[in-house]
Amino acid sequence: MQFLEDTTQKLIKKLHSKSKYNIVITTHHKPDGDALGSSLAMFYYLKNLGHNAIVITPTDYPKFLHWMPGHDEVIIYEENKNKCLGLIKEADFIFCLDFNDLLRINELNEPVKTSKAEKVLIDHHLEPVEFDDYRFHTHEASSTCELVYIFIAKSGDTNKISSEIADCLYTGIMTDTGSFRFSGTSSETHRIIADLIDKGAKNSLIHELVFDTNSLSRLKMMGYILYHKIEIIPEYNTVLIYLTKEELAEYNIKTGDTEGFVNYGLSIEGIKFSVLIIDRTKLVKMSFRSKGDFACNVFAKKHFEGGGHKNAAGGQSSQSIEETIEKFKEVLVLYKQQLQ
Repeated sequence: MQFLEDTTQKLIKKLHSKSKYNIVITTHHKPDGDALGSSLAMFYYLKNLGHNAIVITPTDYPKFLHWMPGHDEVIIYEENKNKCLGLIKEADFIFCLDFNDLLRINELNEPVKTSKAEKVLIDHHLEPVEFDDYRFHTHEASSTCELVYIFIAKSGDTNKISSEIADCLYTGIMTDTGSFRFSGTSSETHRIIADLIDKGAKNSLIHELVFDTNSLSRLKMMGYILYHKIEIIPEYNTVLIYLTKEELAEYNIKTGDTEGFVNYGLSIEGIKFSVLIIDRTKLVKMSFRSKGDFACNVFAKKHFEGGGHKNAAGGQSSQSIEETIEKFKEVLVLYKQQLQ
C-alpha cells in the first residue's frame, strides 16, 4: 500500500487549513461509474471543506450516469477546451482519480503535466506512473471510490459524507465490484457500503438507474451480439467478440452502450478469457476479462498498449480491426497452456 502517511497527513492538513484553494478534479477518458463516482464524491467533499472545486472529464460518459449528483456541473474538455485550460492554469491542486498514467486523460495530459498545481493521485490500478506530489494508492482496494471513502475517514470527516457523496461512492464501488461479486470485494468493502447506506445512499434505486436503464438500440445490439458475434475458440477456452464501425453506426451506439458486453463471453461454461474488440475509427479499442489465474492485464500490456486489473483490463490497437483480430489470434497461441 502507498498511503504514505506523512504526505497524506500533510495534504489533509492543507485541505483543512483556513486557505481556500482552487481545485480541479479529473479522471480518465470515457469515465465509468468508479471514475465519475469518485470524482463527484471528491467534488462535494472539497466543497464541504470550503474550497472552489470543479470536475473536468476528458470526454463524455455514459448516459446511464447522467442522473448522478453533480452531473450538471461537470465540464467536458472536448466540448469546452478553453474554459478547462483556464481552470487548470488557475488550480492550486489537481486531483487525479481512477487512473495511473497521464496518458489516460488524452489531450489533458500535457496541461495537467505542466501545471504548477500540486497533483494528488488517488487510484487502485497497478503500477502508477510517477507524476504526483501526493499519492493515495493501493491495488488491493475494490475501487477508487473505496479509496476516497478511506481518505475522507483518515481526514476524520465521515460526518461530512452527505447523501450526495454516499450515492456517488456507492455507485463506483457497485460498478467496479460487479455488484459486489468480484474477488476484490472485501469485508471492509461491505462495511463501507453499509455506512454509505446509513448515510443516505439509495442502493436499490442506484442499481435500477445504472443497470436497468437501457436504450432500445443497446438492447438490439445485445441481441445481435449474442446471436451473431460470439466466436468461441475452444482450444484456448476463449471467446472473441468484435464490432465494426459500420455495426456501431447501424445500431446508433452511443458512449457506454457496449459496457459489459465482454462479460457475456466469460459467462459461457468453460471459458477463461473473453475479449471485445471495437473499431472506434481513430483506434481499435479492446476490453479483456478473465477467470482465475490468467492475468489479462499482463496480456494487454504486452501486446496491446494496455493494462488494468488481473481479471479486467483494456487495450488498443492502431491497426485495422481485421489486423487486430489476426494479431490477437496469433498471440493467443502463446498462452495455450495458461488457458487450459
